[in-house]
Amino acid sequence: MLPNNSPRKGASFFDESLKLVSYCPLCEKNYNILEARVLEEKDSTSLIYLRCRHCGSSILALVMHHPLGISSVGLVTDLSPEEVLKYRIEADFTEDNVLEMHQLLQKTGSVIELLS
Repeated sequence: MLPNNSPRKGASFFDESLKLVSYCPLCEKNYNILEARVLEEKDSTSLIYLRCRHCGSSILALVMHHPLGISSVGLVTDLSPEEVLKYRIEADFTEDNVLEMHQLLQKTGSVIELLS
């Protein structure tokens, strides 16, 4: 058995993670796994960005390694990898943000009115 800090363990986790997101959810063509970008890693979780060569769509996949196996959550995005990282850092909500939105909705009445 490999020690926890073994480079091979990390490589194996990455390899298994990519198997979960190996094809495009829109056109169902296989991704070129060598083009996958790991945007962030923390503990047993990786944020992976993949762009399909065939249809041009991109996905973000959050891949988590648990004692019982590996799971992932993915979403189609139109963001670039740089935008993902930018908004990931800047997208923290505070209590003040929630109160401001509540007050704005009280004034306008609904989200639909606010957006129109």
